[in-house]
Amino acid sequence: MRKTTCEPFCSKEQASVVCRFPSELLSRKEAAVYLGVSEQTLAIWKTTGRYSLPVIKIGRLAKYKKADLDAFISRRVQGG
Repeated sequence: MRKTTCEPFCSKEQASVVCRFPSELLSRKEAAVYLGVSEQTLAIWKTTGRYSLPVIKIGRLAKYKKADLDAFISRRVQGG
């Protein structure tokens, strides 16, 4: 079986969703799976401005760059 770059972070099911297009934009659903939150949580964060997570709007769709999600995770690391 081919390894994906997401395997350390995702289950097999999550990896199949998130990693099938590793360099492409992720949908809100895929981004939510990657971050381990609900789609609704991402929508609320965007609406309220709670977190600075860049979103690319394509029509009514919200898309996320994997690199932006990785940077978001890195900014939240606490401790040593």
